[in-house]
Amino acid sequence: MGDATKKLAIGMFQTGGVRPTWRMPGREHERNSTDLGYWIDLARACEDAGADFLFLADSYGYPTLHDEVIPTAVERNVQFSTVDPQMLVSAIAAATERLGIVTTVSTQVEPPPVVTRQYRSLDHFTGGRIGWNIVTGSAQAASALLFGEPLLAHDERYEKAAEHVDLSLRFWEGCWEDDALVRDAATGVWADPARVHEIVHDGTHFRSRGVLVTPPGPQVTPTLFQAGASTAGRDLAARYAEAVFLAAEAPALARQIADIRSRAVGYGRSPDAVKCLVAGTFRVADSRAQAEDEHAAAIARISLAHAATLYAYFTGIDLLSLDLDRPIPADAAGGDNGRTNIERFLGDDAPTVREVLEEFRANGVMGRPFLGTPAEVVDQAEALADETDADGFLVQPDPDGGHDRFIRLVMPELRRRGRLKDELPGTTLREHLFGDGRRRLPDDHPGATHRRTRATA
Repeated sequence: MGDATKKLAIGMFQTGGVRPTWRMPGREHERNSTDLGYWIDLARACEDAGADFLFLADSYGYPTLHDEVIPTAVERNVQFSTVDPQMLVSAIAAATERLGIVTTVSTQVEPPPVVTRQYRSLDHFTGGRIGWNIVTGSAQAASALLFGEPLLAHDERYEKAAEHVDLSLRFWEGCWEDDALVRDAATGVWADPARVHEIVHDGTHFRSRGVLVTPPGPQVTPTLFQAGASTAGRDLAARYAEAVFLAAEAPALARQIADIRSRAVGYGRSPDAVKCLVAGTFRVADSRAQAEDEHAAAIARISLAHAATLYAYFTGIDLLSLDLDRPIPADAAGGDNGRTNIERFLGDDAPTVREVLEEFRANGVMGRPFLGTPAEVVDQAEALADETDADGFLVQPDPDGGHDRFIRLVMPELRRRGRLKDELPGTTLREHLFGDGRRRLPDDHPGATHRRTRATA
């Protein structure tokens, strides 16, 4: 199905959460996510390995049930203690030269004027290496309580997200014309007022009238990412995203990728306009047996209560209150929290609640890991990419929260097989993914319709 000669994009996944080393004997005092040096070292290692980007996931939410924080989340630090990745970008950018940096900002809690100025500033500070992961949020119930706002229904959240992105694109693409910034010291003219346009929007979820005061950076609009495999999530990705993160087994993954490409065409975009990246976990060892043993040991450290807390974080469902030997009942699956990790366990062959818990103990929100020697895991990854037409991988951390084994063992094997770019094209993140010279949104992207020229201004 896929192209076996395709160069694969590689993103490195990290949350702003505290690394698991805090509970590992002999390693509890290692540098952690609250130490800026940890992030700088990680970014440099990713860049030296040739990764396209470092992806920093984030959420204001945390695991709750019945409007109360789950004690296990606090006690065991399950999706609980985090730092703000937006605060890290400038430091990482200063410590690197080529590495893309992708951060997550929710369309539910950060309004477009805030998001557009943040990312435009970061586009300058990174030299065009910044990307926005568009999400409607995770642990939405906790976020709603935290900000004192009602919990929107799932589909309404995606309607709000679409309006948010469209308004953000109007600010990025439609506010400043390409030649609006003059910077003429002789005349004292900073910018041409006739070429800087006020944006007026009166929508369902947002109202705005004004100007994005920060002039355009190298990409004008940050590279747009999306994570969420529900039907509404795939539609948002097909409409606006330039790269999407997906996690599923091969048959379902192939269907999701085909669906996103088909929907993109329906929005007037090319079928390859969206890079589809598989969120993959690589368990690498000297032998397949050792990798399997290490994976089993990691699973054994996770209790059912931990797995249930993690599931509640993504869905708002208390699995331990349900019959463990029956599938998740329809009335429990109809809430307004995240849908991706509900829909994957529905259908005619739906697993029991106990099986869902065991799946979350073993893999969390990811698909089954690639297990074995470096050559074996690359064999498995290549086969998945070729079977599903995926464009690359979002690499999950090792059990200790790092990427050392993947960088040291897997990246050289991928490069030896010709599956990685010899060097990252261009200087911007969009060029890394789409090729030298592709700094700006392509003309078939919906955001391009907001550009102003002398004929349309």
